[in-house]
Amino acid sequence: MYEIDEIGPERVFEVYDQKTGMHGVAVVDNTARGLGKGGIRMVPDLTTSEVMGLARAMTWKNAMADIPFGGAKSGIKADPRALSPEQKEAVVRAFAKKLAEIMPKHYIAGPDMNMTEREMAYIADELQDPMVTTGKPTQMGGLPHELGSTGYGVALCTKVAVEFKGESLEGKTVAIEGYGNVGTFAHQFLEEWGAKVIAASDSKGTIYNPEGLKHAELMKTKQEQRTVTAHTGEKKEGKDLFELDVDILIPGARPDVITTGNVENVKAKYVAEAANLPAKYEIEQILMKKGVVVLPDFVANAGGVISSYCETMGWNADTMFKVVTDKVAANTKVMMERAQEDNDTRKAAMGIARERVEDAMGFRGWK
Repeated sequence: MYEIDEIGPERVFEVYDQKTGMHGVAVVDNTARGLGKGGIRMVPDLTTSEVMGLARAMTWKNAMADIPFGGAKSGIKADPRALSPEQKEAVVRAFAKKLAEIMPKHYIAGPDMNMTEREMAYIADELQDPMVTTGKPTQMGGLPHELGSTGYGVALCTKVAVEFKGESLEGKTVAIEGYGNVGTFAHQFLEEWGAKVIAASDSKGTIYNPEGLKHAELMKTKQEQRTVTAHTGEKKEGKDLFELDVDILIPGARPDVITTGNVENVKAKYVAEAANLPAKYEIEQILMKKGVVVLPDFVANAGGVISSYCETMGWNADTMFKVVTDKVAANTKVMMERAQEDNDTRKAAMGIARERVEDAMGFRGWK
């Protein structure tokens, strides 16, 4: 069971609906900096402890992003593959109805695993309030993550870190794990800024071409052939991507992909964590001691939560990208400055996030 401490959680809800069979959990961890913000996932093996841990991660992530949100998370215990579209809608609406007393007074939702802009539309409609969730369709005033805010933030965080080290992105080689929404936009912007993506992977494997993989061409292959491995180049195993001789490695799909089994073979000088928890902290420490610059997940992939904040403010996509630019650049720089002594970027970022939360708690008289 996840422990309760001086930070939170403030509220833990477990809800059930007899008619639809909906079983859900919502956790509001800490609201010192603002309303609890975090996505809703739908997975068959959901546990309360898991949601508590995810809510705490959102407390730190939103604080490090320097947006006026606290941390929260929720989930529905169900296998989406076993539900018809109509059943899924009914379950999502039942979950929203059960959380009416805390949304949006204490909690603002958003899309997460197996939950898209469509489900966010159901939630906003069920509670008759567009403020209960972000990630809604643009037709409902939303800024869906399909606009690319997360991938852009990953690319920008990488650029700022490289330049902080007195280097340039120009000519830097890149390998990207996961060629979905985040990976494709990271590719697009890194290419625009002069980097050369030479490897990319999806669930079918890795495609490698030392001459470079052009974003527009690889996107076309992915859309037409459903996999990057159909593109021109050398096909490799998915796991091979992490050991390629590149300057920048972007793990952007699964957790725990850099492990004791391959960490010593990682050749990249920069690891930008587009995915959540692609390596445990002790693995990151091995990389850091080798001089690798690790850009932690909750710093590198913060573009999505910053976009969510912009949506609650009613801003358009242009303004959102400007805010993402300002926030990601500033937060990456302050993290890099604090980490100069020991290269422990995660410790630096966690310290900054905790200070921001504790300062807010102090102003509220909570401690």
